[in-house]
Amino acid sequence: MRIVQLTPGTGNFYCGSCLRDNSLVRGLRGRGHDATMVPLYLPLIVDEPAASTGTPIFLSGISVYLSNKFNVPGWLDRALSSPGLLRMAAGLAGMTSPRQLGKSAVAMLQPDAAHAELERLIGWLRSQPAPDVICLSNSLLTGLAARLKREFRVPIVCTLQGEDSFLDALPEPYRQRSWELLAERCTGIDHFIAVSRYFADVMTKRLNLPVGRVSVVHPGIAVDEFLPADTAQPVIGFLARMHPTKGLDTLVEAFRQLKTPGARLRIAGAMTGRDKAFVTSLQRQLGDRAEFLPNLDRAAKADFLRSLSVFSVPATYGEAFGLYVLEALAAGVPVVQPRHGAFPEVLAATGGGRLCEPNQPAALAAALDELLADPGRARQLGATGRQAVQEKFSIAAMTGNVEAILQKVTHAR
Repeated sequence: MRIVQLTPGTGNFYCGSCLRDNSLVRGLRGRGHDATMVPLYLPLIVDEPAASTGTPIFLSGISVYLSNKFNVPGWLDRALSSPGLLRMAAGLAGMTSPRQLGKSAVAMLQPDAAHAELERLIGWLRSQPAPDVICLSNSLLTGLAARLKREFRVPIVCTLQGEDSFLDALPEPYRQRSWELLAERCTGIDHFIAVSRYFADVMTKRLNLPVGRVSVVHPGIAVDEFLPADTAQPVIGFLARMHPTKGLDTLVEAFRQLKTPGARLRIAGAMTGRDKAFVTSLQRQLGDRAEFLPNLDRAAKADFLRSLSVFSVPATYGEAFGLYVLEALAAGVPVVQPRHGAFPEVLAATGGGRLCEPNQPAALAAALDELLADPGRARQLGATGRQAVQEKFSIAAMTGNVEAILQKVTHAR
């Protein structure tokens, strides 16, 4: 199959959706498919070889943002698509903050998402071999679907992977209007792939999607790159964006309530310029009992996980999945996660940890203390989780399941 994958980038930090899409495209190529990954808005930031290397960035984040304020000429559109310029722009709060992007979100969900940048994307796709299927990274791109389908006459498949939190953070009247437009745009999608049963149910209900057009394929990771953890010290780890929505302040408060003597906290993950003040305030609270390791590369991330006794990212909202849980379990580190979102589903499938009540530092502290006080039990949970991830959550498993759906959709056409 000739597959085109359209994926928005973040410009300056890792995100689970980008990592999942990048691994998927590389996996599809490994299975003999001609798969092209096209970055949108901002450069893709990934911790493995980028599947989008050599492909231009389309729907430039600067152009889309400015087009809602001014009439941007075509020559300037092209100039504003420079990866270096876009990486700089990604650090500006107005470019990526949901509260500042309400107007842009509504505009991109209008029929055909009319914009000069869309014409540039279509022109480039016309210059490539004709696709058999076009895949959208998330439903926020469905404003492009009608035009793409008319132009190329191929099925459109859309992944569902956490876009509800972005839409729900928009101010009114943009929040309600975005959900209304999204429901309309999704009627033109041939099939949806949700990253968890939890999120499939959420979006099916909120968008009134036909159940038969929604499949669940869990993300996969490169499980062989993670060696088993090896530490005799009580060390708690966090690996996600250093941001309040990921529950980092909840974990810090739980750590302050721990009864385990000598416990340490290691915090790693993406840290943008806008996160710096938040992180600095936590560093002042914790002193030398905690270590902050921002923006680790792939090898350093694997080493980081090997240094942990237990892992937790107590996100404050219902996560659509959470790749970081798979990565911790692949390293044999047991996890403690809040009882909401996809976490109950992931832990039921892996048996690699335990759940606690969300947004309650005392409950989290008690669960962490329980595992730290029983290293044998913690190692057993970690080993069980590691084996389950190896068997069920590899890139090969994810790629094979997505491949079967794409073949079914293209054959149905």
